[in-house]
Amino acid sequence: FLAQLPRIPGIHLVAVADTAPGKTESAMDMVAWPQERRVKTIDEALRTGATAVIDNADPLFDGQVDIVVDATGNPIAGIAFALRAFENGIHIIMVNVEADALAGPALAARARQAGVVYSLAYGDQPAIIAELVDWARTSGFEVTCAGKGTKYLPGYHELNPDNIWSIWPFSEEFIKAGPLNPYMYTSFRDGTKAAIEMVAVAHACRLIPPDAGLSFEPADAHDLAKVLCPKAEGGVLDRVGTVDVVSALYRDGTWIRDHIQEGLFVVVPSDNPYTKTSFVESGWDSNGDAYTALYRPYHYVGFELSVSVAEIGLYGEATGSAQGFYGDAVCVAKKDLLPGDVLDGEGGFCVWAKAISAKTSVAVGALPIGISHHMPVRRPVPRGAIVTWDDVEVPDSLEQAVAIRREAEALRCDEPS
Repeated sequence: FLAQLPRIPGIHLVAVADTAPGKTESAMDMVAWPQERRVKTIDEALRTGATAVIDNADPLFDGQVDIVVDATGNPIAGIAFALRAFENGIHIIMVNVEADALAGPALAARARQAGVVYSLAYGDQPAIIAELVDWARTSGFEVTCAGKGTKYLPGYHELNPDNIWSIWPFSEEFIKAGPLNPYMYTSFRDGTKAAIEMVAVAHACRLIPPDAGLSFEPADAHDLAKVLCPKAEGGVLDRVGTVDVVSALYRDGTWIRDHIQEGLFVVVPSDNPYTKTSFVESGWDSNGDAYTALYRPYHYVGFELSVSVAEIGLYGEATGSAQGFYGDAVCVAKKDLLPGDVLDGEGGFCVWAKAISAKTSVAVGALPIGISHHMPVRRPVPRGAIVTWDDVEVPDSLEQAVAIRREAEALRCDEPS
C-alpha cells in the first residue's frame, strides 16, 4: 500500500504507527518513502501534507483522520482499535482478518450504530470474494460456494514454527536474514489462515461453513464447478450456500497444472433452460449445464488496499463487511494437550484453526483461534479434538475481547441467506 500510495491522487497518508517501536521507520525505508515527506506529529502532517511516522497509535484516534487501517494481525489489538475508532467517528479498514473472524459481526454492528464504516480490506481474499458474491447475486445467481485456493496437504495441520521452512521455497540464507515470522508462515499452511479467511467471507456473504471443515480438495481452475457442487451431483459439498478452499497440490504432492493457489472463486447454479444452454454454448468453465464458476487467478494484497480507501472516502461503502455470525474459526489440538500447557495461538505449536458453522461452534462451546494466545490449558484435550472454552483458563486481560465476542455470538445465523 505504501509503495503504491505516492501514485494515487486524492489520498493523504496522515500517519503510520506500529505496535512494535521502530518498525515504522523501517517500513518507510523499505518502500523508499522520501525523508522530506516524514514528520514527527499528526499536526505537522496535516499542516504540510507529509506523513507522521510515530511509534504510538494513540494519536490516530483523536478525530483528525477519516480512516484508520488496522494491519496488525493481532485480533485482541484489532478489537480495541476498532472500538476506539467508532467512539471517535472514524471509519476502519480491517486488514486484520483475524479480528473479523473472531468478532466481526459485533464490530460491524457497532460501526453501524456509530454511523461509520467497518470494512474488510480489498486486496485480501475475503473482500475480493465478497465482490464476486455481489456479482453473482446482482446477476440473479444463487451462490453454491465461494472461496479461494491454497497450497495444502493433510500433513500440514501438524506444522509448527520449528519445521515450517521445510515446505517453503526460501533459501536458508534468506530465512536467517529476512524479517520472516515463522508463526505467520505456519498459519498460512496449517489450515489456520484459510479457516480465518473463510469465516470472514461467511460473515460478510451470509454463507455457512461446512461442519466437517474445509475440504482442501485438489482442483484445477477449470474444474471448480465440477468439484464444488453437492455430493449428490458428484462434488464435495455437504451443503450449498457455503465456503470452501481448494488445494493447488494433488494428494501425492505434485502440482496441479492450472491451480489457483493465489486465486479465488464463486460457483453458481443454473435453474433456467436458457441459462443452462448458455453455460454449455458459451464455453464457460462449467459442470455441464448445472453449475459454472467465475474465478480470479491472483490477489495483490496491500497493492489493492486503496480500493477500500476510495470506496469509503468517496461512497461511504465497505468492500465487504460482516452481516451476521455465520461461522467460526475454532481451535483444534495439534498434539495431546495437558493441564499446564499454554496455547500459543495462530501458527503455533498447540492448535490449528478449523472453520465450522456458528451453530455448531456455539453448541459445543468451541474456543475461537483468535483468542487462544497465552491461554493456559486446564484439562486434557486429545490431538485432533476441538478445544473448548471449558478446556482453558481465560485471563482477565481478555475481558474486552471476550465481551465483544459474546456480542458477535448473539448475532448468530444458522442458515445462508
